[in-house]
Amino acid sequence: MKTHIRRTLAVAGSVVLAVGITPAVPALAAPHRAAPQRAAAPSAPADYDARRDPAVTGALAAKAARLVAEPSPALSDLRTELGDQGIVDLDPLTSTPRQVAKLDGFLTGPSRKPAVRVAQDYLKAHADLFGVDPATLEPRRDYVDVEGTHHLSFLQRVGDVPVFGNGIRADVARNGALIQMTGSPVRQMPAALAGARLTGSQALDTARRDARETRTTPSDKAHLVAFPTTAGLRLGYQTLTMQTGYLHVVDAQTGRILYRQSLTDHEAGPDALVWDNYPGAPAGGKQRPVSLRKWLSPTATTLTGNSSHVFSDVDDDNVAGAGEEVGPSSPGHFRYPMKDFTAQAGGLCSAQYRCTWDPFVAYSWQDNRAMAATQLLYFTSVFHDHLQAAPIGFTRAAGNFETRDGDQVEVNDLDGADTDNGFPDGNHVDNANMATPPDGTPPTMQMYLQPAANDPTDPWVASDTGNEASSVYHEYTHGLSNRLVVDAAGVSTLNGPQSGAMGEAWSDWYAYDYLQSKGLEKDTAKPGELVVFEYSTGGANTIRTEPLDCPVGAPATVCAGTATAGPGGYTYGDLGKISRRGAEVHADGEIWAQTLWDLRTALGSRLSESLVTRAMELSPADPSYLDMRNSILMADLVVASGRHQKAIWKVFANRGMGFFAASVDGSDTAPAEDFSLPPAPRSPKSSVSGTVTNDGTGQPAAGVAVTFGGHSSGFAGSYAAVTDANGHYQIKNVYVGTYPKVAASGNGFERQVKTVTVGKAPATVDWTVRRDWAASRGGAQLTDFNGDDYSDYGCGPAQTIDMSQGTGWSSDAVLTGGTAIDPRFVTIQLPTAVDVTSIAVNPTGNCGDDPSSSAGDYRVETSTDGTTWTTAATGHFGPADRDRMNAVPLTAGTAAVRFVRYTMLGTQVADEGGTCPSQLSGCGFVDTVEVGVYGGTA
Repeated sequence: MKTHIRRTLAVAGSVVLAVGITPAVPALAAPHRAAPQRAAAPSAPADYDARRDPAVTGALAAKAARLVAEPSPALSDLRTELGDQGIVDLDPLTSTPRQVAKLDGFLTGPSRKPAVRVAQDYLKAHADLFGVDPATLEPRRDYVDVEGTHHLSFLQRVGDVPVFGNGIRADVARNGALIQMTGSPVRQMPAALAGARLTGSQALDTARRDARETRTTPSDKAHLVAFPTTAGLRLGYQTLTMQTGYLHVVDAQTGRILYRQSLTDHEAGPDALVWDNYPGAPAGGKQRPVSLRKWLSPTATTLTGNSSHVFSDVDDDNVAGAGEEVGPSSPGHFRYPMKDFTAQAGGLCSAQYRCTWDPFVAYSWQDNRAMAATQLLYFTSVFHDHLQAAPIGFTRAAGNFETRDGDQVEVNDLDGADTDNGFPDGNHVDNANMATPPDGTPPTMQMYLQPAANDPTDPWVASDTGNEASSVYHEYTHGLSNRLVVDAAGVSTLNGPQSGAMGEAWSDWYAYDYLQSKGLEKDTAKPGELVVFEYSTGGANTIRTEPLDCPVGAPATVCAGTATAGPGGYTYGDLGKISRRGAEVHADGEIWAQTLWDLRTALGSRLSESLVTRAMELSPADPSYLDMRNSILMADLVVASGRHQKAIWKVFANRGMGFFAASVDGSDTAPAEDFSLPPAPRSPKSSVSGTVTNDGTGQPAAGVAVTFGGHSSGFAGSYAAVTDANGHYQIKNVYVGTYPKVAASGNGFERQVKTVTVGKAPATVDWTVRRDWAASRGGAQLTDFNGDDYSDYGCGPAQTIDMSQGTGWSSDAVLTGGTAIDPRFVTIQLPTAVDVTSIAVNPTGNCGDDPSSSAGDYRVETSTDGTTWTTAATGHFGPADRDRMNAVPLTAGTAAVRFVRYTMLGTQVADEGGTCPSQLSGCGFVDTVEVGVYGGTA
């Protein structure tokens, strides 16, 4: 996505009751007041996966720790077999491997057997661990990439119904060596599933309603799948609805939404006149005649090429209606000179950044409509060929876009340009996007006008985003990444905050890798030259926070960074800090993009193109940055026999993704960075042990998981353990070194994180953990709330008790005078009666709101029975209270508490020096991140 709007939504699953999944919020009365319009909110709900619902993540995390801390004999044997740089990452939902691989070699030696046989033999040899009989798997795909590597996919089925999101993927090198296995297969498959009560048509209707779609498209489809839940497999319909681009799984018995994934990544013969970069660019900025013969038929009457179809979707109905196709200027020619609006439009228009419409004149975009569509046919065709060629190799077999396969890119240019009487409305400006469904269904690219009509304050060059090569190539690359980082059924797994950020980073990197290689963008040894989307911004670095070519330690004069992350090139520890509003895929993607530019500088463009692409094909599902680092290291083994391992490790270690770097998984928005290279072979190892104590009782805390972040998923062994009845744990065979993110958590105990240094002598690390009685993971429930429910945006009331400081609750702020609002409350039922010693609140603005939406005045009440309430605390939160938990002063109502009611009475608009009405978020929304309750059982 290319986006000019720096507003982020918290990444979290919607709160939806899924069969087999405990609901995070019970069904409650509808909000009592209509919502104000949420500025810049998406038109459809956020991604959701019932397998990651807050109600089950705690249990799955505890199970994951047990799986690695108490390994089965099969797991222990495989770890021994793979050695210190082996990876055995278990999926807690299935208890089977998400990934099995080695960073210092392949799983098996060379073989003359067919690739399918190599994979099947490995599954047979490790049947106890994978839990599947290879004879029951259905081969789905055997794709051979440009390096000769076979990428195999096998589906699991219950009868004729495929399992969703699981199965087996195997990668076999040209010489027959098995590189890795991925996929998380389901154990103990049932003979049959309960029958469907819904039809496919009804499931499609349900999906459209959920995605707020109002129209059907020819690409809409539904088929049955078996969806894994914590309670077993459920029969569901996998649906595609392509008005806005969504993939759902709808429970076939209840109609509940089990899975929701947006397929759209937002932003962002004959001859023709085209430019190669953007109108006015120092290089590639002038129209020149080119032949379209290799892409377009000599007798073409529309812009339907061999890999894309371009039309002007000015009414935004996703269909080429009357007058929206673009035909030849004369037989055999698409020669449309650009009408220059630079002098007329003014603003940021200049000789270097020429404008193509006047946002103050209705229908002025019509003058360059045919030119812009022709330009897009050229851009998309050129980039299709670039990605298809070696060393990238995004071919038909890999899932690229071809008209002959009915899978061409449907390019909607000037999308919505005529949705407001000759102007684009506010939903159709300053952006671009690409919706990429699984292979076989055409993707949709939408390019918008900029800036907003009749708005002199909207700071963008007056043009069509399709006029800019980097914008088009960025969007097109979303198609590459979403077709290569997939599950066994070919569904994209770029769903988490880290994988989503890498999706944006790859799009920037591939675009500028091409432009720089062709001499269209300048990049010398001097840092800070590659400003992303410079045409749209008139040369200002305002869409990204830093140029692409900012090495670590670059001067602030050219790589200024942000107030929250600091200047110079970004490192892994900056994730979640670049944007002042927390984790955001475009901002966080800059870390990965700059790292890959370092890799390109170290290894050259062609080798880097090969390694980065092969790594996508080798990636496990929903990868973290560290997962993808590992995949690039494995790609080097495939492509170059591991000759560049040291150089690759050096690049990643320099960016904080060294050997001891720590990330829980791809959803971790606060990873710990490390700058170390891997320990040398036969480096010393030691052990860590200790006792975990409940700080409320002083007694041992059983069932608490102690994990080494980044090293508890199989990499270099699994450094994890679960405390026994005496609160004791022990982790053996730990490399000597410093680990920045060792954590103890579980069963409602707050996560405690330490930096642990392991020396040659066994280390003793004791923990004191605090029980949060308000945590849903510890048995607390949300029983009531009022105000608008933004669960679909990942910021519903349940986020106040999810033990995460990365998600929060946002509600509507209905002003009653000054910054006072109609009260907005949540009621929390504790799992047992508690003598409360402390209640703490993090009042910070979230859900993309600015800090003024942070809760200001507040009230906390307690009750023993849920009927009679005592005011325990009142007060005001200010700017100093943001981004942390704040203990509130308790004055009464602390004995035998069973219910807690927290009420937001005002915002922090006044604390920001503002008033309402205004553009401050606190004039429309009021937010809180988390509520915690502490003490001992009554």
